[in-house]
Amino acid sequence: MRTFLLCFLVCTFTHATETVTQYVNPFIGTSNFGATHPGAQYPHGMASVVPFNAAFKAGKENTFEKDEAWNSRGYIHDNNFLTGFSHVNLSGVGCPDLGSLLLMPTTGSLEFDAEKYGATYSNEEASPGYYRNTLNKYGIDVEVTSTLRTGLSRYTFPKGQSQILLNLGLGLTNETGGMLKVVSNNEVEGFKMLGTFCYNPEDVRPVYFVAKLSKKAKTAGAWKKMPTYKNVEAEWVGYNDSYKPYENYRQEIAGDDIGAYFQFDTQENEQIEVKLGISYVSISNARENLEAEQPEFSFERTKEKSQQKWQQLLERITVKGDTEKKTIFYSALYHTLIHPNIIQDINGDYPLMGQSGIGNNQEKTRYSVYSLWDTNRNLHPLLSLVYPEIQSDMVNSMVDMAKESGWLPKWELLGMETQVMVGDPATPVIADTYLRGIQDFDIDSAYNFAKKAASVEQNNLLRPENKAYLTHGYVPVDGEGQWDGTVSTSLEYYIADWNLAQLAKALGKKQDHDTFLQRSMGYKKLFDPKTGMLRPKHINGKWLTPYDPQLGRNFEPAPGYIEGNAWNYRFYVPHDINGLMELLGGEKHFLEQLEQTFITDNFDMANEPDITYPFLYNYIEGEEWRSQKRVMELIEKHYHNTPGGIPGNDDAGTLSAWLVFSMMGIYPVSPGDMHYAVVSPSFNEVTIKLNSDYYANKNLVIKSKQNDSEGKYISNILFNNEKINSYFINHNALVKGGELLFLIGDEKSK
Repeated sequence: MRTFLLCFLVCTFTHATETVTQYVNPFIGTSNFGATHPGAQYPHGMASVVPFNAAFKAGKENTFEKDEAWNSRGYIHDNNFLTGFSHVNLSGVGCPDLGSLLLMPTTGSLEFDAEKYGATYSNEEASPGYYRNTLNKYGIDVEVTSTLRTGLSRYTFPKGQSQILLNLGLGLTNETGGMLKVVSNNEVEGFKMLGTFCYNPEDVRPVYFVAKLSKKAKTAGAWKKMPTYKNVEAEWVGYNDSYKPYENYRQEIAGDDIGAYFQFDTQENEQIEVKLGISYVSISNARENLEAEQPEFSFERTKEKSQQKWQQLLERITVKGDTEKKTIFYSALYHTLIHPNIIQDINGDYPLMGQSGIGNNQEKTRYSVYSLWDTNRNLHPLLSLVYPEIQSDMVNSMVDMAKESGWLPKWELLGMETQVMVGDPATPVIADTYLRGIQDFDIDSAYNFAKKAASVEQNNLLRPENKAYLTHGYVPVDGEGQWDGTVSTSLEYYIADWNLAQLAKALGKKQDHDTFLQRSMGYKKLFDPKTGMLRPKHINGKWLTPYDPQLGRNFEPAPGYIEGNAWNYRFYVPHDINGLMELLGGEKHFLEQLEQTFITDNFDMANEPDITYPFLYNYIEGEEWRSQKRVMELIEKHYHNTPGGIPGNDDAGTLSAWLVFSMMGIYPVSPGDMHYAVVSPSFNEVTIKLNSDYYANKNLVIKSKQNDSEGKYISNILFNNEKINSYFINHNALVKGGELLFLIGDEKSK
């Protein structure tokens, strides 16, 4: 391995280790509302450089009009009008924010209006750590790459007058306002305000930056879009089309729509590089980050370091199979390694959680962007299996956030709790991580904060409905807001309580275990035997009437449910499937209703509550083949080597993690449950290089051996040559290493 990395650095590749980065297609998920981006992204990087084409879309006769459907996407594969390259970005999230600090090269006359200086592009390419295109209007070739905290752009200009623009007014964030100072004719610094994620009125935060150019400009300055006034009282009524330039390059300026420009006389094919460092603490820290990670202008070397890091992480899993399957697999694994991302500076500084002030963490990595309602289900279990050292740092960050703010995170962004989505998803992450054997974090504090969330009745940041939940055993539908989803909320609380019970048991806290285990069974109070659904219930114990289990499809609001309908939540008791099966009348009726979920098109692959349902057939002896069949069908239908090759919003890597697990042939049915459901692998062989600091052996090898050429279904399972008489296998057994062998035939059951 050491030899390979040395060869990699000097660009001389050997056949010793396959270069798996070649199978990553960053364009997967950039349409179909996948909300991923193809830009230059370092693994878990704070900075990234992403083409921004969401502001305008093509109109008639090669004209362009404002795109009102930006949603959460700064890049939309179907658009073709680019207005810059942003340096702080989110990938696969459902609401807009960041997409800011846009650099844009141009030629010809100086123009500050993005609609006028924007350009179509061609020759688009992307790979891990690298993106390029050609701006058709200007004949400029653009290449970008990044480090953990900085971005680097290289522009190849034609002969003539050329410009590099930095636009602080354009972006995805709902906040406006910023400041910049043109320090010299090849340097600019400042900040841009970010925040109001998912339109919630939480705090806003500045992102600070320093940008340096490899060539001194002949002219540099700033601009500001000027407001118009209605009358002599100077009542502001909006912006007009006037941009006022300030030609003194030492200009310091603030406002809502501002920018800086650097103007050159370039020769044919002259290259100018721009490096930009960011920080969420200060301008001086942004400069320190830039100097530490990019002391010189060296595009090729910076790109190679990013590619090397991606290779190092992605090759933790090696697979044998056809190229197309490898591409969708490694592209999915790539997407699971973007968020959460680091937020601390090179000197250890980071913004404190839920308060003003700066913390410092030199020993541990500080992470941000915790989309936990999504990622608690499979992304964090995947990191625990394949990258336990990363998951350890992520859980340490969560516990430190609680020590600073008093609460574990829910949907944290840049040290701010956005309160997006429902439930208490941090508790399952804490419990699941600890039970999987990653225990190098302050478990006593973590447990106490999780117990606090489960116990406090008033002003509970994680469980705002906790008083009603503790009083009734469920969250009543009375007084429910449009996006409260009282059934959904209750079900999330039950899962959190069950995880807290499992953690209490592991820590020897028997009374707590019994208390929280009993609470987790409260879902039975919401089970309506007449409809077979988990149904909204009033304070007085009566069912919500009228009631339509179909209401809520396609993300429409529905009483009792959030982002789904009753069918999507019908089996959402992953911690007690056998108990739910009993309520539904036994295996036969459970099977019938599970089948109906798919037959009636009430299964939603693009959303989280039901993505474990294809694996539930494993609970019914003799019907396990149906899980294998469903998973194969879903992969074939929804995951492709195309821009639309993710079923929907990737949700910070959650839908991608589903694919990674499914193609390996194992899936975590519930956080806190150490058993993986098994299905037919997509590859002949999968090797997971286990981290020996956490797990006892070096490798886990998953093999698939077909008894005949037409076989699709598992006929036998062997682990280290011993037969497994179940379609579940324990995590703690697998991480001891060895070989998991699936014998595949044409039979539909053992």
